[in-house]
Order: sequence, then structure tokens, then C-alpha cells
Amino acid sequence: MSYAGDLTVQEAVEKLRGGAVLVDVRTETEWQQVGVPVTNDDGAPARFIEWNRIDGSRNAGFLNGLQSLRGKELLLICRSGRRSIDAAISATAAGHTAYNVLGGFEAAGGWQQSDLPWKRG
Repeated sequence: MSYAGDLTVQEAVEKLRGGAVLVDVRTETEWQQVGVPVTNDDGAPARFIEWNRIDGSRNAGFLNGLQSLRGKELLLICRSGRRSIDAAISATAAGHTAYNVLGGFEAAGGWQQSDLPWKRG
């Protein structure tokens, strides 16, 4: 596998309690219109770094956005778990320890459907 692995949202919450950081890689529009995960009760606040822009183009600054998180385990989340796999592969290639969160923010078994804290963007 070209990244650290896949985690259920429950496993992700446990890692947050151990010092990992949740990185939401969806678009800014998704954060505003759908909502964002809230992690403050379980660890560090979530970070928001787009993998792709709303027009589908790649965010050239994605890896730069991760620099301040060097040495932390990264838990990457998107809408359903597809973009976050690509982002985890890229982050791993850049020297980070990166996981994909299964079910993402919206899909079955994901953050919202698991009744984890979130708010409107």
C-alpha cells in the first residue's frame, strides 16, 4: 500500500486522541455548503486543505499546506473516501504518515452518519 492505511471513523477518533490531525481535503465550497468535522473534543482542531479546487484542478499548494503538520499522523477525509486516498498517497510520498478515513464526511459509515461532531461551514 502506498499510504499508511484505511481507518474507520471510530479508529480515526482514537488516533485523534493520540495526537493525530484530521485533514479535510474537500473543496471550500463543500466545507461551506455541507459542513465540517469538529475534532476539538478529541484532539487538535481539524485542518482544511483542498486537494482539488472547485473547478476540478489540483491544488498546487496542497503539500505546502501540510508542512506545519510534519511529524504528526495525518487522517485525510473527503466526501466519500476517494480523493482522500489520492491525497494520502501524495502526502506519504512527501514523507508524511497519512491515513484515509473510510466513508469520508458524508458516505455510509462516514463522519456525519456516525453521529460525530460537525457544524455548518
